[in-house]
Amino acid sequence: MFYYLFEYLESLDVPGAGMFQYISFRSAMALITSLVISLLFGKRIILYLQKKQIGEVVRDLGLEGQYRKVGTPSMGGIIILASIIIPTLLFGDLGNVYVILMLITTVWLGFVGFIDDYIKIFRKSKEGLAGKFKILGQIILGLIVGITLYLNDDVKSTITTIPFIKNNEFDYSYLVSFLGENSTQWGWVIFIFVTIFIVTAVSNGANLTDGLDGLATGTSAIIGTTLGILAYLSGNIIYADYLNIMYIPNTGELVIFVSAFIGATIGFLWYNSYPAQVFMGDTGSLPLGGIIAVFAILIRKELLIPILCGIFLVESVSVLIQVSFFKRTKRKYGKGKRVFLMTPIHHHYQKKGYPEPKIVTRFWIIAILLAVITIVTLKIR
Repeated sequence: MFYYLFEYLESLDVPGAGMFQYISFRSAMALITSLVISLLFGKRIILYLQKKQIGEVVRDLGLEGQYRKVGTPSMGGIIILASIIIPTLLFGDLGNVYVILMLITTVWLGFVGFIDDYIKIFRKSKEGLAGKFKILGQIILGLIVGITLYLNDDVKSTITTIPFIKNNEFDYSYLVSFLGENSTQWGWVIFIFVTIFIVTAVSNGANLTDGLDGLATGTSAIIGTTLGILAYLSGNIIYADYLNIMYIPNTGELVIFVSAFIGATIGFLWYNSYPAQVFMGDTGSLPLGGIIAVFAILIRKELLIPILCGIFLVESVSVLIQVSFFKRTKRKYGKGKRVFLMTPIHHHYQKKGYPEPKIVTRFWIIAILLAVITIVTLKIR
């Protein structure tokens, strides 16, 4: 909104109005506004949630300090959503297709997560929204993103970034090159399927990671900062040419969005760090993962996700290993066995007696290392 207002003021030669044309200035304003919203209004939202007794429902998992969390306000993801959406609407170019897709992602998965939390808290159902409906919501979002990119001629491309390969570029149509002239069209089909898979996997990965105070929030802030750097470099033709990486026009506008995202996660961490005063619930965790996934896809860095989102990946894989091994041994021996003491894997370390803050801090350190490796891969070829 301010973007268009100051664009009009600039046409009238109003002094200082031209500052809103700079991505760096608008990004800084989005970050500051996001922090203000999450810190100031976040406290009021927490008090409201407490007043309405919208508290966390805790299952008996035998974890130390588990019952301390009982009654802690949940659905705090509303704070994150507001802190992302409002600054983006104020300082972003709302005519940019990338910004539009990111706003759709935030609202859509926020809505899916809200329904899940609502069922858990108000309907007193521990299971929440059925898993198949969550997956359906993620699939629909993946289709929206993939089809929009296909139909928009300004951003239409099946080329993406791949690490450790010369030129760091990969075209999905290569996978169906045997189809000849039809390879490009089928390349888009593959791209859309990849988009759906990544959105679903990363969104659920973030959801599984949200089990300790500040773990998902801090990890997401680190990942978001890395994606912001990549978006800025990819959207600037000078830096992209200098670093010999893929130049993607108009993605620089995504820096405004990711600045709001970083501010929202850091601001929320103020209240979510140990001992947490509020939990984000699925209202926050599902959108966080979805935002990271879609953002990476838009700047053509989705194949870097296994490295950048290594924490989410390990959390998800630990659950898959545990469930698969348990079912297999139960069929074979009549009694299921486990690989880990408990999953997701952060609970495994809790069971081993590690204090919650130590586990979270160490996961953050690993996330920072993975972020650095992700950026470095752009030059390893």
